[in-house]
Amino acid sequence: IRPFTFEFSDAELDDLRRRVQATRFPEKETVSDESQGTTLATVQELARYWATEYDWRRIKSRIKALPNFITEIDGLDIHFIHVRSKHEDALPLIITHGWPGSIIEQLKLVEPLTDPTAHGGAASDAFHVVIPSMPGYGFSGKPSSTGWGPQRIARAWAELMNRLGYTKYAAQGGDWGAIVVDEMGVQQPEGLVGIHTNMPKVVPPAIEAAIIKGDPLPSDVVLANDEEKAAVEQLDFMYRHAYYAYLMGSRPQTLTGLVDSPVGLAAFMLDHDAASLNLISRAFAGQEGGLTRDDVLDNITLFWLTKTAVSAARLYAENTTPFFGARGVTLPVAASVFPDEMYRAPKSWAEQAYPNLIHFNRLPAGGHFAAWEQPGHMVDELRTGLRSLR
Repeated sequence: IRPFTFEFSDAELDDLRRRVQATRFPEKETVSDESQGTTLATVQELARYWATEYDWRRIKSRIKALPNFITEIDGLDIHFIHVRSKHEDALPLIITHGWPGSIIEQLKLVEPLTDPTAHGGAASDAFHVVIPSMPGYGFSGKPSSTGWGPQRIARAWAELMNRLGYTKYAAQGGDWGAIVVDEMGVQQPEGLVGIHTNMPKVVPPAIEAAIIKGDPLPSDVVLANDEEKAAVEQLDFMYRHAYYAYLMGSRPQTLTGLVDSPVGLAAFMLDHDAASLNLISRAFAGQEGGLTRDDVLDNITLFWLTKTAVSAARLYAENTTPFFGARGVTLPVAASVFPDEMYRAPKSWAEQAYPNLIHFNRLPAGGHFAAWEQPGHMVDELRTGLRSLR
């Protein structure tokens, strides 16, 4: 394990600004909403702000103020932030981001988790926090061969916690992070006492198979309540409209242009799901929301400067298990469901998939990027959901 720091030259930042200013924009969309994707107005305002007002050095200083490290695991450099609480009996917690996220998603969690007494909590709520960059993301290495899927990442995370000397710890994740921590739950590495997910990927196998194929639900499948009916509608919509996932899962190298055009990269990353796109669009229209313009551009700029648009996309191609096929996790599981998440798991399905479900809660606000959008809610969920594992 080695201390890690980073720097991007003025020439690299000037090149980014020049490319943004030289963007060739398309014509305006032919609809009055976001049904055709990221709107021209949003992209143009993002480009204007990025080129004239945005300051990368602010987030750079924030990241560098935290203890950053790098270690080689299974032949690949893994970057991570590691912040120990002053409370020695704190519970170690490894937190995993997804796409199109990065370690920037979790930065707002660090202080309240590691220093709860300064943020409305008790000393008994403290965590030692480990935030790794996924392979191919941020400052971690870019795999040069196939094989770095969620199962291998899960094993790498267990090895990381072992190297840090943690003999008892929990794992948290959303999006791809949720898949990785589910895999950790299946593998049950020594020391892992439970997991927390803010995207419980739990769908009965028969329902999942029918939706993937575009078939009607089997006649013996009964949807017990409105919550389950809504979940089926959400899944059906996702599988029909998750174009970005299909592209990255089959032809990630085709995204070469995203490493050449910063505004092209931004437009692609913004159009993740309808609720998140709307949230981000409001930010660039000057409206209040869970994310600011700087929040959004901090993350996109990290992708740009590290040239990870394609290497990060390959994670979709590496996955070999159904995205919503969480089965076989017998360790304790805490789940938090946010109202603007693109898939909101019914509690009944979570109970089927996780026989040791110790916490399930529906939150009043927040979406796919829960830790980023609503850090207060996420901190409360981690404190409450994992309390019994201490």
